[in-house]
Amino acid sequence: MSFRTTASVDYVEDVSPGRGALPPRARYASSDAKSLSLNGSWRFRLSATADAEDDSFAGEGYDAGGWAEVTVPGHWVLQGDGAFGSPIYTNHLYPFPVDPPHVPTENPTGDHLRVFDLPDDWPAQDDGGAVLRFDGVESCARVWLNGTELGEFKGSRLPHEFAVGQLLKPAGNVLAVRVHQWSAGSYLEDQDQWWLPGIFRDVTLLHRPAGSAGDFFVHASYDHTTGEGTLRVDSDVDGRVSVPGLDIDVATGEQVTVAVDPWSAETPKLYDGELVTAGERVPLRIGFRTVALEDGLIKVNGKAILFKGVNRHEWHPEQGRALDVETMREDVLLMKRHNLNAVRTSHYPPHPAFLDLCDEYGLWVIDECDLETHGFTEQGWRDNPVDDDRWTPALLDRAARMVERDKNHPSVVLWSLGNEAGTGRGLTAMAEWIHGRDSSRLVHYEGDWNCRDTDVYSRMYASHEEVERIGRGLDGGAGKRRELPFIQCEYGHAMGNGPGGIADYQRIFEAHDRLQGGFIWEWIDHGIKHPELGYAYGGDFGEELHDGNFVCDGLIFPDRTPSPGLVEYKKVIEPVRIEGDGADGTVRVTNAYDFGDLSHLEFEFSYQVDGLPTGAHTLAVPPLAPGESAEVKLPAAAPDGNGDDVQWTVRALLAEDTAWGPKGHEVAWGQETVSPRTAVTVAASQRPVPGERLITLGPATFDARSGRPTTICGLDVTGLRLDVWRATTDNDDGASWQDDTRYGVLWRKLGLHRMQHRLDAVELADDALTVRARVAPAAAEVGLRTVYRWTSDGTRLKLTVSVTPEGHWTVPLPRLGVRFGLPADAAQEVLYFGGGGEAYPDTRAASMLGQWLPGIDALHTPYVRPQENGARADVRWAELGGLRIEGDPEFWFSARRWTNEQLDTARHLTDLTPGDTLWINLDHGQHGIGSQSCGPGPLPQYFLTAEPTEFSFVFSTTE
Repeated sequence: MSFRTTASVDYVEDVSPGRGALPPRARYASSDAKSLSLNGSWRFRLSATADAEDDSFAGEGYDAGGWAEVTVPGHWVLQGDGAFGSPIYTNHLYPFPVDPPHVPTENPTGDHLRVFDLPDDWPAQDDGGAVLRFDGVESCARVWLNGTELGEFKGSRLPHEFAVGQLLKPAGNVLAVRVHQWSAGSYLEDQDQWWLPGIFRDVTLLHRPAGSAGDFFVHASYDHTTGEGTLRVDSDVDGRVSVPGLDIDVATGEQVTVAVDPWSAETPKLYDGELVTAGERVPLRIGFRTVALEDGLIKVNGKAILFKGVNRHEWHPEQGRALDVETMREDVLLMKRHNLNAVRTSHYPPHPAFLDLCDEYGLWVIDECDLETHGFTEQGWRDNPVDDDRWTPALLDRAARMVERDKNHPSVVLWSLGNEAGTGRGLTAMAEWIHGRDSSRLVHYEGDWNCRDTDVYSRMYASHEEVERIGRGLDGGAGKRRELPFIQCEYGHAMGNGPGGIADYQRIFEAHDRLQGGFIWEWIDHGIKHPELGYAYGGDFGEELHDGNFVCDGLIFPDRTPSPGLVEYKKVIEPVRIEGDGADGTVRVTNAYDFGDLSHLEFEFSYQVDGLPTGAHTLAVPPLAPGESAEVKLPAAAPDGNGDDVQWTVRALLAEDTAWGPKGHEVAWGQETVSPRTAVTVAASQRPVPGERLITLGPATFDARSGRPTTICGLDVTGLRLDVWRATTDNDDGASWQDDTRYGVLWRKLGLHRMQHRLDAVELADDALTVRARVAPAAAEVGLRTVYRWTSDGTRLKLTVSVTPEGHWTVPLPRLGVRFGLPADAAQEVLYFGGGGEAYPDTRAASMLGQWLPGIDALHTPYVRPQENGARADVRWAELGGLRIEGDPEFWFSARRWTNEQLDTARHLTDLTPGDTLWINLDHGQHGIGSQSCGPGPLPQYFLTAEPTEFSFVFSTTE
């Protein structure tokens, strides 16, 4: 009798960071030493448990011909059409029992096998050694080369290297990697994201010649008082450092001071240099800048900076966290073109190439450690690893691997200990180590409200009111905290429609020096491309525990299309303020950059009448220094609008091509009304004419029983009535842990999604058709007494709606207006004069007035989870299907091929099927959006309060 034995897998539940890996060191993209990418197709075998198979596959001669194949970098659950398991999404709940350091026996384990030959020009074995580098593996890996075990490691988003020089052979090298989805390390990686096992970053073989560079630290500071930079490169291996552009050629460890142009996110000046040791030449890209905590402020190069930032998870809808450089570049270019100046790498160090791009294009970076233990909040942080000394070596290992890898990036200005891990001795040890290793940067951690370990007071989702108090120094707290700068490391939760209220936050940030900005949560929706659902989110893969579409909370959609939220944010944080009262013919221009003047911009000016520009002019704006303003005279007098709206618009454009944007790219704009339109009037000169079933009034017919219009201006009209419901947004619904201000929940509880319409009277008079009704939810005593008054001058039709609330209304209304249907083929596009792009009361900063001609389908915003969307603000008039609609006052316009109720029940875009009716909403008001999916709701000034209201619309033909 014989038994198959398996190697011990005790290492999976070991709290240590692993064994066998080399000490962490600086990462550089290239050198003159040979390297070999091992990315590509690997043989793959999936087992249900960590010990299901022995390790014989790691030996030479093993026949893996029957195995499947996966692509590395990649996640196995996103390959194989479901044959290799499924993704799991949780926000903070661990998807396994919380019993640290233990993990389930059912532990998906992927054996990876790659056979490779060395290139013909690979140096001989006696010419130095070689290193095998893994840039990212989730969550625990054990490695063999040619049958020899190298070791194992944890720390999914961190690099690990192994010395392999003596094991290599010219051909037939067998690299074997066993990857476990769950390990003790999983307790430290409870970030709000998909759990995705696999080798998801690069695998590279690096030749290390004798005398090659080891670790090195580029110290490049800048003295803003003298304009000089000081360079010193500390290196484990002696050598020389040259920077030809600065005439520098010095030994490592030697300090030199020269005149330089500094690096900043606005002017990311990099000097090309080289570190030369006896065995290797390493290119350097050096940015001179100094980060300091001075006068209670974060200062770079002597100036306080204002973060206009975003949190960025790595994501691709098909490859998950396995991003290529061009995708990363696309992210950075989108950020720069939308006026962002900062990134927090939530919640782990990114692929190193991303930081190269931040250096090159210019973004401030908070580099965050691969650490989150959020799930322990479910048990009051009991057994939290960051307060357990047994875990401290793993925490320090993670801190060191982040700092050592990324320390030579000028874009990195703060180190972050991690995210939502409570507090504890392990975090203090990390902070002490980082402060000791790198005094040239500050340390951040949001969970440390008393700022024991950090250099900045950081919060997430603090309300506007609290941020204002903090800015005024009225927030209380420990003595040290009161002396520190404040940032919102997360705010403006960009889930679905929103975020709302970010313009109000920005005004507060700019009003108080202590407030140094914040980072919107977050950059991209983590939707997974799905053949039936469009994009999948939590629960779509049958997860036992999940957090639904909370993973889709980005400023860009999964395909990287900017959302209305990103367009709004671009406007809110624009680095040039363009304002004016419209009456005196002057514009006030303010430079809101931290460092640069306005010489790189040109300004274009035009008047517009009824939304159409009358001709562009150049506006001469001086090259204002940061913080400076100037009153600039408009070069032409305003035209006579003859009763139409007249506005001026000034746009700040790139004067020349830049690395991130083309000449003419719009950086900022301002717009003011010079003279408003004359309100449309309709003389009530036509008498309604009753018939057997229809009433005729001017260009319309009405059902004689209900008083509802059946045709207007020759178009069939159905279902015109008061509408107060909208398909609730993620921000309307709020988060499960919030209190009773979740208005989406309260609206449903009251029954606003199922309002009943009672007809009280249809009245004909000499000058009007009047329909009286009461609109109210079942089982409630509140209601809206509604009067529809129709008048006509024979060619035009006017509807005046009067609404009077009855009962005790304790909630605001979602919307207030009228809704009606037109035949589906009535129009394929709409011409309107109003705000361009989606907008709501607290998301309308980017809504530029003009005439617009979108297709009907373009009016729909494709949020991954369907919800209220697409409203156009400040609409004066709209034309579609030969029908012209004018508002008094301006109105919100929406058009969609399904009802609000159908939109409300859809869970994916594929649930929305166009019907035979085009539904139009003409709204007098909308409730604000806020960001209550994780933050505060709308500010009170954006509430749509139930109060007596009257508004009108005029219908006519476009001919």
